[in-house]
Amino acid sequence: MAARFEHDSIISGIGQSAVGRRLGRSATDLTVEAALSAIADAGLTREQIDGLTTYPGGDSFSTHGYGGPSPYAMMEALRLQPKWFSGSGELPGQLGAVVQAMMAVSCGLARHVLVYRTVTETLGQGSGGRGAIYDPDGIAAPTMAGFIATFGAPSAVNWLAMLASRHFHEYGTTREQLGQIPLTGRANAGRNPRAIYRDPLTMDDYLSARMISTPLCLFDCDVPVDGSTAFIVSAADHVASMPSQPVYIEAIGSALTQRFSWDQQADLTAMASTGAAEHMWSRTSLTPADVDIAELYDGFSILALAWIEALGFCKKGEAGAFLQGGRRIALDGELPLNTHGGQLSAGRLHGFGFIHEATVQLRGKAGGRQVPDVKVAAVGTGGGPIAGAMLLTSERV
Repeated sequence: MAARFEHDSIISGIGQSAVGRRLGRSATDLTVEAALSAIADAGLTREQIDGLTTYPGGDSFSTHGYGGPSPYAMMEALRLQPKWFSGSGELPGQLGAVVQAMMAVSCGLARHVLVYRTVTETLGQGSGGRGAIYDPDGIAAPTMAGFIATFGAPSAVNWLAMLASRHFHEYGTTREQLGQIPLTGRANAGRNPRAIYRDPLTMDDYLSARMISTPLCLFDCDVPVDGSTAFIVSAADHVASMPSQPVYIEAIGSALTQRFSWDQQADLTAMASTGAAEHMWSRTSLTPADVDIAELYDGFSILALAWIEALGFCKKGEAGAFLQGGRRIALDGELPLNTHGGQLSAGRLHGFGFIHEATVQLRGKAGGRQVPDVKVAAVGTGGGPIAGAMLLTSERV
């Protein structure tokens, strides 16, 4: 296969701040912690960082702890003078900021790009819980979310519950099958000292949990947290001077082949993950059979199920059977899933936690949750109307 821009860059450093609920720390404070850790991991100094990008970026996205600090704020906090910077919410899933960094390196606009994603959603909620950040009457009617809210569905859990119900109807998927995703995540989180929820979770616990939006219950919903994750995307030749093991970017997928909508897509059971996955596989000689671990977005469990089908780990409509019993997706199964616990148990770092975990696994540094001999990791971020896919490897393919 001809050379592709993905091979011009590597993930040279990773960093993560403390992650928890109501830490009482500002978004800038958490981001500085993660960024300095990533810079040191890459064997660099702040002065060598000449690029900066984030998702979503900009003060207009900072409501309720969702957006994190803008690139301008981080330039000030870290005393950076980048040659290139960017922050935008209009990207193919959370992965888009990483792809922007890769393109900047490939084009020669920067050599070492700091990429970060920060959330302070529990800080934003205060003592009022999740309901404190929703104002159905304040959602603008002309927007996609505003149209759906008019029908009494103000939250993504309502929108995705409809899609889950459609998958159940079309393919006979059951709650017991879907429940294997949160159960597996919780089992893996028990081996992750940084996870939010580590206590064992049983199928009885899952089936008797409070229903949030049928058929999605409490344990189908991710856990809001405060925390920051950062990466350094460097020019590929930085490998020669790295103190840590590099992670190679084999392929990315960013195609949007369905309508940008939560409820008006041609196939409500597929979502945007289908186009992103197809695009990624078209850019590599690797196949689903080569993947050792899968780190798949589980803001709600149905999204991870959709990714399993989209990435070709089973045929369309067969994810329920694939998940049955949970053996295939266990740490010692054929496709270890969300090895750190995912967002359902480790905490909602909004996609970046999956890239971080894939890198840790590829480096063989995951401790008690380490999957033996990981060489290829598939990452899927986002869901519903936006998604991005990435294939990471421990060696250049």
